[in-house]
Amino acid sequence: MTGTVYKSTGSWYTVKSKNGDFVECRMKGKFRIKGIKSTNPIAVGDIVDYELEETSDAVTGMIHNIHERKNYIVRKSVNLSKQIHIIASNIDQVFLLITIDNPPTTTSFIDRFLVTAEAYGIEAILVFNKIDTLTEQTLDDQLYLQHIYSEIGYKCLRISSTENKGVDKLKEMMIGKVSMFSGHSGVGKSTLVNALEPSLHLKTSVISEQSKQGQHTTTFAEMYDLSFDARIIDTPGIKGFGIVDMEPSEISGYFPEFFRLKDQCKFNNCLHKEEPHCAIKAALEKDEIAWSRYNSYLKILEGDEEHYRTDTYGEDRAASDETRK
Repeated sequence: MTGTVYKSTGSWYTVKSKNGDFVECRMKGKFRIKGIKSTNPIAVGDIVDYELEETSDAVTGMIHNIHERKNYIVRKSVNLSKQIHIIASNIDQVFLLITIDNPPTTTSFIDRFLVTAEAYGIEAILVFNKIDTLTEQTLDDQLYLQHIYSEIGYKCLRISSTENKGVDKLKEMMIGKVSMFSGHSGVGKSTLVNALEPSLHLKTSVISEQSKQGQHTTTFAEMYDLSFDARIIDTPGIKGFGIVDMEPSEISGYFPEFFRLKDQCKFNNCLHKEEPHCAIKAALEKDEIAWSRYNSYLKILEGDEEHYRTDTYGEDRAASDETRK
């Protein structure tokens, strides 16, 4: 039998068969996916072959094959630096939920996520959530960030789940597709899913006023069928987003605004650091590339996995000549 993995808890996998039945399955032996050393060989979104096993208590299944993935998105565990974790597979698009200070989402985190999505060929859309909570200052910051990413070519949405602003537009973009929601704990993923499909009643939590951090309400990635011909993969909040090993020469190719200028650099192997006649640095000086993006690029290039989570974009913005609008 063949089905799609809807939930993975590490040892058991909830698989939906082609006729719509859900079966709890285990994995037969150890799977070795070519070229991937991951903490979870089977991920939500995987299409798998399984055999039913009937016991006295319930009908369960045994997974014995994983179909080739169309794509997948991974992150490196920040604590176990040599291990990678497949967040989900066979995704049509990923929505990265961003909040300005409730909790804060840094540009370094956004850029690391976008680089990974680019590397694995998945369209990423930025969702600026909780716009109803913005002050005059944080609204200014939000619009500035939206300007940066819109100029690069990323689609951006402004949403308030609690006031139902922008939710219908998001729904339209999801019809007929498998979408993944991701972001820090507390950015409102579960609340937004509930706004899209109130009957799901996903658990939500309140942001800690002291730490400005969210609490994990989603423990495992899980896929849901929605009533408007869409599927969504809700994922646990991500604290850090470690980049899976990339060659230094290829990193700039995953920054679209860098990629467009790369062939104008004097040297083919330009890393856009100290090299003369670098088109990326020239564009940076003219404020055609955001300083925050360049700083993210340098941190990824240098393999800085520790300090990027404490960055804020305020200093980068101050370094830019662009005046506040």
